[in-house]
Amino acid sequence: MRALINIFKVLADETRLRILVLLYQKKLCVCQLQGVMKESQPKISKHLAKLRNMGFVKDERDEKFIFYYLNKENKMLVSILENITRNTEDYPTLKEDLLRISYTDDYIKEKMKELKDLKKDD
Repeated sequence: MRALINIFKVLADETRLRILVLLYQKKLCVCQLQGVMKESQPKISKHLAKLRNMGFVKDERDEKFIFYYLNKENKMLVSILENITRNTEDYPTLKEDLLRISYTDDYIKEKMKELKDLKKDD
């Protein structure tokens, strides 16, 4: 029962809910979440830390970036997020977030290219 209560506590916060909906779609780094959500880096990082500590998200390093992704072992959370993403017409903020997420890959590709160019110059 405690696990179920924790899920709903996490989802009761708008920022954490938005992060989880986005991570349900794909792995993202803090800078991508910032761009999509139009929130500050410290705010997003604070919420990601809480989500990671509770076991809802995991992370992995890829060169200079740390990417976060949904812990899909939590079947209840995955099921809830699946239902939310199917009904975004009722939630304009989530709908806008999901539209903006398509631009995140281009941003990371550009940053990775910049990093590689810097390494070549060294």
